[in-house]
Amino acid sequence: MSRGANFILGAAISALLVTAGIVGTFWTPFNPLQLDMVNRLSPPSAAHWLGADEFGRDILSRLMAGASTSLGIAAVTVAIAVSIGTVVGLVAGSLRGRVDRLIMVLTDALLAFPGILLALALIVITGAGRNGIVIALSLAYAPGVIRVVRSAVLSVREKEYIEASRVIGNSELYTMLAHILPNCLAPISVFATSMFGWVILAESALSFLGLGVPPPAPTWGNMLAASQPYFENALWLSLAPGACISLALLGTNLLGDALRDHLDPRMAMA
Repeated sequence: MSRGANFILGAAISALLVTAGIVGTFWTPFNPLQLDMVNRLSPPSAAHWLGADEFGRDILSRLMAGASTSLGIAAVTVAIAVSIGTVVGLVAGSLRGRVDRLIMVLTDALLAFPGILLALALIVITGAGRNGIVIALSLAYAPGVIRVVRSAVLSVREKEYIEASRVIGNSELYTMLAHILPNCLAPISVFATSMFGWVILAESALSFLGLGVPPPAPTWGNMLAASQPYFENALWLSLAPGACISLALLGTNLLGDALRDHLDPRMAMA
């Protein structure tokens, strides 16, 4: 698929899900929390386009409300992880020496654990719930950002214009912020775009395990978890949230690929 097609398809999918989340914050076809046992496990119909769950709640309404929660958690998590990783990686790559070695030893130790396992360990400390998930996932994914930023800084800091900035008397802090950081934004942007999809998947996995946003508040993960006992008799309960998670991953990955190819044309030719 061409770079333009990647961007168009990824942007269209992402825009659809984000729009659903924004609209779901203010309006849904039905109250996503209201019980209606008369329509319990109703299949897709004109009244309930995607069916109703085990408590008669409209699945489309819960998907829209869940999009607001899941995408909001992912956005805040990525913002925090990128902020932490950028600051720490910039300091490590610019100062080098003992500071760099200490930071990278700690970073490598954290990277030895898969992100979801590290998040599981951290959530024991932070506690389940929206805030606990954001803190745990931010700390779990920040080490990856640190390594990416540090690598970018190391490739930039020896350039002639960086040396010229130091020679004319600019402070190390000014050089970092004015010259090194702007030239590291491309890999940070690509990594952050991909990370958005990983965080959605991780949040859904934690919610699936019962460690996420507690019911009855809907998220894609806890909707998928609640559908487990009904796989045989009411498959639509799992198809809808599973499709949303898959589409979110597809959209962010396509956007990340398009952004990478745009910022580094050599990758597009590979």
